Parts: sequence; C-alpha cells; structure tokens
Amino acid sequence: MKNKNLFRWTAVAALLFFFVTFSFAQKADTIKIGVAGSHTGDLASYGLPSVHAAELIVKNINAKGGLLGKKLELIVEDEACKPELATNVATKLVSSRAQAVIGHICSGATKAALGTYKDAGIIVISPSATSPELTHSGQYPNFHRTIAPDDAQGKLVADFALKTLKLRKFAVLHDKGDYGKGFAEYAKKFLETSPEATVVLYEGITPGAVDYSAIVQKIRYSGAEAVVYGGYHPEAASIVQLMRRRNMKTVFISDDGVKDQTFIKVAGRAAEGVYASGPKDTTKNPLAVAAIEEHKKAYGAEPGAFYLNAYSATLALVNAIAKAKSTQYAAVHKALRMHATDTPLGKIKFSAGGDAIGVGFSMYQVKNGVYTEIK
Repeated sequence: MKNKNLFRWTAVAALLFFFVTFSFAQKADTIKIGVAGSHTGDLASYGLPSVHAAELIVKNINAKGGLLGKKLELIVEDEACKPELATNVATKLVSSRAQAVIGHICSGATKAALGTYKDAGIIVISPSATSPELTHSGQYPNFHRTIAPDDAQGKLVADFALKTLKLRKFAVLHDKGDYGKGFAEYAKKFLETSPEATVVLYEGITPGAVDYSAIVQKIRYSGAEAVVYGGYHPEAASIVQLMRRRNMKTVFISDDGVKDQTFIKVAGRAAEGVYASGPKDTTKNPLAVAAIEEHKKAYGAEPGAFYLNAYSATLALVNAIAKAKSTQYAAVHKALRMHATDTPLGKIKFSAGGDAIGVGFSMYQVKNGVYTEIK
C-alpha cells in the first residue's frame, strides 16, 4: 500500500513539475522589451505615448507570428521621470530579463538608469532624452535615441531668438535638472556668442514651487526682452501665467519639454504666442500618417508628445533584432548602426555614439491654442 501511494505521489509530483516547467518555458519563450518612463504624475503626457507606440507595434508583430519565432512581450514600468525611481525600475527590468528597453523619457532618469542596463548588456533606445552627455561622453555605448541632443536644440533656439526675433536682452532660466539646466547652459552659451546679445539674468528655479513671484519680479527688473526656459511644462505654465497676469509682454521661449499640448491646457490663454523647440514635424510622412491613425483607432485620441519618436524607436529596435537574427547585445548594437529603418521620422540608423542620423528640431509657436511649426 505504501509503495502504491508513493508511486502515486511520485507520478503527481512529476506531472506538476512537467506543467510548471512547460509553463515557465512558454513564458520564457518570448522576447521581452521593457518600456520605462513617466506614466503617472505631471509628466505622464510625455511617457504614455511611448507605451501606446510600443503596444501597437508589438500587437502588429505578434499578429504576424512574432519575431525570430517568438512572441514579443512588453514589461511596462513607471518612474515618473524621477532619477531615484528610475534606478529601481532598471533593476526590475534586468531582473525580469528584459532584452531591450524603450525609454526612459527624461534625461535625468535615463542617466540614473543607464549604468544598470550597461552592466547587464541591455540596449536602450529613448524617444526623448536629449542630454548631450548621454551620447557624446562615450560612457553609455548601450544608449540610443530618436531625438536630437540639446546642443542642437540650444543653438536652434539661440539663432531663432537672435536672427528671427531680433531680440538682444535675455533672462535664461532652468529647473536645475539634467535636462533643463543642460539645455539652458547651451542656449546661454550660443546667445553669448553674439556681441549684441546680453544675458541679464541666469538662474535656476525650484520645480513644483507654490509661487514663482520672486523670479517673475527678477525678470521684470532685469529688463529682459525674452525668457529662455529650460525645463518641463508644469513650471513653464506657472511662470507664463504669472507674467501675463502682471501684464508683462516679455517673449517666452522654451524647449521640447514645453512643446506639449498639456502646457497649453494648463497655461490657458497665457500660452498664446509662446515659442518652443521640438522634433521636426514629420506628420505628412506616410508612415507617420498611418501611425497616428492607428493610435486614434486604438485609443480614441490624438497621440501625445514623442509618440512618433517612440514608434520609430520601437521599429528600429525590432528591425535590428530581425537583421541580427538575435537578441544578443553585440549583434543588435551592430545592426542598429549598419541597417537603416523606415520610420515615421524618416529612414534612420544610429551614429557610433547612438544618435539617430537625420533627425532634428524645429521652432514652434502657440497659435489659436495649437503649436504650429515655424517654417
């Protein structure tokens, strides 16, 4: 009797082991792609479009049988654009065996996470992290992006302010973060190359402050014709609203962190006339038209900031894996540089440093509640 029961339990255990092993094998038999960024909080409008872009591409690829004989699996992690959370997200994605990452969104969070991915041999492609250090320093060979860096953005803004708007006295502000301060430093540097231009105020503000009256007063007393601001839309909206309430006509010029419809919604009428740099408008590209319609159909709304950059990043990643016929770091890294991908941004491949070749910035102005590209 004991032998019979032992046999039964042994058989049951073997069967359970088979099912557990089979289930694990099934689960492991996917190509895991992490999507990391700001999915909650004030900057969710920057991060959620990347999630949507990745979801749509993965759905399309899986419907056609997957990639390299495997289905794609997304692992979505939120770090609210905070560096201290980004390091935890990176650790989680490594532990979850992500084989590549789309993200992060903000430069500071990206920088905080990159070391973890580098040590694990994981390719990262960001749609929006613009800090030049990420590609220019040589510290992060695993990093790539589908947006131009801040030195290009800072030069564009400075040239536009000096040559197009013919302005000469500037207050340059930033939010003290890797992204905002980096952009402001480049803009200041390029403004000061003109012998006719003067930076009459250069200062950092505290993100999330209740009141920006003090800095607005400094702008007024400085005699600045324009504010050049490096940072994100919540603080920009507060400063612009306060300036307009005080009847200040000072021109407000900012970066792609402010070139977002959420800024216009928050700032309201005060947003009218604001200038900001942002990725070149490629919405007439047939692939961009299709990607935007795809988003509308799936989510019932227009896509938000960096959607086309994220769509392009995901396409570039899956194309590189397909060309490499592998998810191994060295093979994918090489394929990203050797093989161009047709994307909503145009045909792109990556430089030795990880920048997408051919992408760039344009200047925009809020007109009738919408950012309009300035030709």
